[in-house]
Amino acid sequence: MTLARPHHRGRTIAGLGLSAVLVTWAAAPAATADPLAGPAAASAGLDREALRRGLDAIHEAGMYGAYSAVRDAAADWSGAAGVADVRTKRPVHPRMLHRVGSITKTFTAVALLQQVERARIELDAPVARYLPELIPGERGQKITVRTLLNHTSGIGDYISGAFPSFQQGSTASLDDNRFRDFSPEELVRFGLEAPSTGEPGQNWSYSNTNYIIAGLLLEKVTGAAAEPYITRHVIRKAGLRDTSFPRTPLIPGLHSKAYESFYGYIDPPRDYSVYDMSWAGTAGAVVSTMDDLNRFYRALLGGRLLGSAQLAQMQTTVPVTDGQGNVLMNYGLGLYAQDLPCGRFWGHDGGVFGMGTFSLSSPDGRRQLSLGINLMKYQRIDENGVLQPHAIDFALGDHMLQALCGPAASLAKGGRPLTPFPTQQVLVKR
Repeated sequence: MTLARPHHRGRTIAGLGLSAVLVTWAAAPAATADPLAGPAAASAGLDREALRRGLDAIHEAGMYGAYSAVRDAAADWSGAAGVADVRTKRPVHPRMLHRVGSITKTFTAVALLQQVERARIELDAPVARYLPELIPGERGQKITVRTLLNHTSGIGDYISGAFPSFQQGSTASLDDNRFRDFSPEELVRFGLEAPSTGEPGQNWSYSNTNYIIAGLLLEKVTGAAAEPYITRHVIRKAGLRDTSFPRTPLIPGLHSKAYESFYGYIDPPRDYSVYDMSWAGTAGAVVSTMDDLNRFYRALLGGRLLGSAQLAQMQTTVPVTDGQGNVLMNYGLGLYAQDLPCGRFWGHDGGVFGMGTFSLSSPDGRRQLSLGINLMKYQRIDENGVLQPHAIDFALGDHMLQALCGPAASLAKGGRPLTPFPTQQVLVKR
């Protein structure tokens, strides 16, 4: 979620945003691999001391707490830096449970693609075939299952409807909704009432509404509630022990607090670790650990959750660019590709109130990074509505490159843009 400074009359910020800051990389010539190939640094092993220093640098830059799990084939490393509770100074731990936000979308997409394998769903069929009453009229005939999963449906996000104060420059809805139980149908209604982002299949526009509809579609074709179904057929099938859709507003185990700054509107940042996640559902309610996320993407890319045909569909992408035409990622079906100096990596990122996460894996699942943070929207927005760079952003980028590309890659001025959270973009409207 995003918000503008209220003293700029008439300006709001729409969308689900963590960071629009672009950092850049520089690397030794050997690291400039074909992005479609595996990572050139994958054979370099893990520089554990450098990874430790990089994680410490994220904390030193101002992040309350961060935890990271890195893997290179049979070798793995995990670490944590900072505090889980700013009052008691309780330290973070690398195996803490964490709300992973929109990484949930990969889990939901896998469950739907399993139905495609069973011939219960056709990717290019209209949603109205399965949910005839949900999206009225011609719109429901034009929007296909594929356009839901790759965010080209043209359906707006429900966030502004669910949290109306954000449009008035206030965070009041954030506190009002702490224990509010939203139904999926209510969230879809908010999304359908929001301005359309284009004709179906025309434009990429990130919308949580798409994945709430995906959950309803899963329920329709399976006859089972979506979250328990995903738990049985995706989470358990992947062998994940610490991943779940919590049944209450509590995170079910050892976890950090979740601090939300809202670009300075909440000062000091407030803890939202206790929160009813019905507002996110099959678009963003999963709790996991960094180690489990690595295991999940390894299972997915290794063909344990989907056959090769459906994995190929999942990896069929559309380009996503920023306002300057820089390609931030290539988005598939609940999965995106991000090109780093050492090659292409697959995964997703997520942001909820107080917690951010990203997880990336090489195509063969040998080189992996999952990282969580416990302070959100720590940046500030200038008088023109532009998000200002923060030292945390650069430290996150450095750790990402160190983990995935090895010591040859580091941030520098110039070069290709990189953001650790490419789906979490800030859009300014006047």
